[in-house]
Amino acid sequence: MAIHARTVRFHELGGPDVLKIEDVRLDAPGPGEVRVRVEAIGLNRAEALFRAGTYYYQPTLPGSRLGFEAAGTVEKVGPEVTGFAPGDAVSIISDQEMSRHGVYADRVNVPARSLLPRPAPVDAITGAAVWTTYLTAYGALAEVGRANPGDSVVITAASSGVGLAAIQIANHLGAVPVAVTRTAAKSTRLLEAGAAHVIAADEGDLVSRVHAVTGGEGARIVFDAVGGPGLSELAETVAAGGLLVVYGWLDPRPAPLPMNWPITVHGFNVGSITADPDRMSRARAFIEAGLRAGTLKPAVDRTFDLADIAEAHRYLESNTQVGKVVVTVQH
Repeated sequence: MAIHARTVRFHELGGPDVLKIEDVRLDAPGPGEVRVRVEAIGLNRAEALFRAGTYYYQPTLPGSRLGFEAAGTVEKVGPEVTGFAPGDAVSIISDQEMSRHGVYADRVNVPARSLLPRPAPVDAITGAAVWTTYLTAYGALAEVGRANPGDSVVITAASSGVGLAAIQIANHLGAVPVAVTRTAAKSTRLLEAGAAHVIAADEGDLVSRVHAVTGGEGARIVFDAVGGPGLSELAETVAAGGLLVVYGWLDPRPAPLPMNWPITVHGFNVGSITADPDRMSRARAFIEAGLRAGTLKPAVDRTFDLADIAEAHRYLESNTQVGKVVVTVQH
C-alpha cells in the first residue's frame, strides 16, 4: 500500500533556498527493498555541490531528491529481503543516484544492501553521522595508506566530519595526526579533538611548517579534501616515497600534477570500500570496535529539524562548523 512521505526536492539548481519539502507518493517496498522511518539525516558537502550543479554528476530536474546517509527504524520489508525486520534500528549508506533515491525524507525505500544494523547504544544522530566520514577516513588511512604507529599524517579540512574522523583514526592506529585548517580560529578545538599539531594554511609557508613538526622528513601520508592549485604545494609536505591521498575537490580549480617525486598520488573514493565485501567487513569491524571502546566518536556540531533544511544547508556551507551537521526528523 502506498503512502505519502515528506520529502526534500529541488526543481532548479541554486542555493539552499531551492530546497522544498513536498509530499511525495511512496509505494510499498519492492523486491529487495526496505522501508525505513527516518529519524536523522547526515549532511555531506557533496549534497550541497549536487544541489548547486557542481557535483561530478548532474541532478535530474525538475523534482530531484537529495542525500545518501541517514538512520532510522525499519517499518516494512519487501519480498526477498532477509536479515531485517520491522522495528530494527538501522543506518542507511546508500550508493544510489540521488535524484531518484535521495534520503532527505521522513520515510524512504532503500535496497536492503544499503542498510547496516544499528547497535542499541548507537542513537539515530550518531548512526546518521558515522558511516560516510569514518569509512572515508578508515579507507584512506588504513586500507590504502597502511598507516603505522609513528607515521605522520597530514589532514586538510581537518575540522570537517571526515577530517575529525581521520584525526581519531590516526590516533587509534598510533599515527601522528597533523591538522591543517584554513585559519587559526579552530586550532584549540582541533587540539582538543586529538590533533598532535595544528597548522593554519592562511599563515603561509605550509611546507616548512609541516617539515618542522615531522622532524624534517615530511608526512608519510597526506589526506587531502581540497585539491586545486594548492595541491602542488601540499605535495611538497609528503615524505620521499610517501602517499598523497586526494578524496575531495573543495577548490574546483585545476590541480597541477605534483612534481616532487618519488611520491604516490592516489585518488580515493569511499565506494572502493563499500563495493568491496572484504574491505567493508574490515571497515565495519574497525569502526564498530572504536565506537564500543569510545576511541571513535562522531563529532556533531549542530542539528536542525527537517523543516529547516535550507538553513541547515546554509550552515553546512558556512565553513564555521567543527564536525558533522545532522538533520533530525519529527514524526
